[in-house]
Amino acid sequence: MKNLFFCVASLMAISVSTYAQATKSFTVTGKVNKATPGSYVYLETNAQPTRKLDSTKVEAGNTFTLTSKVADGGEVLVLNVGGGQKLALLVEGGETLNVTADGYKMDAKTGQVGKSTVTGSKNMEYYEKLMALRTDMETRVNNWNKQVATATEKKDNKRVTQIEQEYQTAEQEVVNKVKAMLPEMGTSLVSLFALNFIDINNDFATYETLAQRFEKENPNSPHAKSLIGRVARIRGVMVGSQAPEISLNDTTGTPVPLSSLRGKYVLVDFWASWCGPCRMENPNVVRMYNKYKDKGFAIYSVSLDQTKGNWTKAIRNDNLTWTHVSDLKYWQSAAAQQYGVQAIPATFLLDKEGKIIAKNLRGEALEQKLEEILKSGQ
Repeated sequence: MKNLFFCVASLMAISVSTYAQATKSFTVTGKVNKATPGSYVYLETNAQPTRKLDSTKVEAGNTFTLTSKVADGGEVLVLNVGGGQKLALLVEGGETLNVTADGYKMDAKTGQVGKSTVTGSKNMEYYEKLMALRTDMETRVNNWNKQVATATEKKDNKRVTQIEQEYQTAEQEVVNKVKAMLPEMGTSLVSLFALNFIDINNDFATYETLAQRFEKENPNSPHAKSLIGRVARIRGVMVGSQAPEISLNDTTGTPVPLSSLRGKYVLVDFWASWCGPCRMENPNVVRMYNKYKDKGFAIYSVSLDQTKGNWTKAIRNDNLTWTHVSDLKYWQSAAAQQYGVQAIPATFLLDKEGKIIAKNLRGEALEQKLEEILKSGQ
């Protein structure tokens, strides 16, 4: 979801296996309150574009039963009921899930949003708890965004700072609640989903602990292997590590290696034209670049854009005059995955030898660090 200060990857991003690997059966039964008998319920992939995996007719009494298969290790799938209402299903195989749904996304007459419940497994029990936390946070963030806009218009920086502090406190409360649930989730699929609420850069130990538990208790899960690999990658981009090489094309299509800037202090900046918080931070980065570029400071910006036009327009409009690269693959950016980036803006500050000396510095914190390392003109 998007919040005040970061743009983050989808909370349903753990579905990575393919349906062709299905090895376990599961059943979904339910009732679609507003469905027309003879209409269909569809089981779909959690991906863009969506792909239908299975379907079943809604019978008399608006009930349905669907039996399908899921890949080893489980999947996040989507149940499409009534053609508009879509429900997430976390399935590992062997379970029978029970669904009650209104069958519409929003009622055209009343404006009421369709409601639904899914029960029958520990995965769905904890998923509902996680989504309740997310919905509550989204409501609060929307309210804070309005307050920030008003305070910014009035140039009330004190209120903006206060809102940021309120947000950070609320965000940490959510993280603490999720962490408290993790031991109860065990090595189920929902435990991996829950990690989307926790920033690996701020709480690497939580990721490492869960990865170690999967290695011990459930090592064959493809999703567990993905987590274990990600933990290993993040361990490789911690402060003190040598920054992994990046070599992507610039706006002219020419590959530019990160190592080509060796000998300077380099800010590796992950951003995108569509990321509001990134664009808000850009004037501050421009100011610092102009202040320190003649003292051995460079910036290597990696965009998570999907279209070249949007990317280059943002560079031009924000007056970003440093090195820019991208593979235009959104969250699937090879560099973003290599660096474990799940939220932007994300930054890595490198010394002259290419070692990471700080991460995710912004605003005043970044300026203080640059002043500290560049004041002597070394």
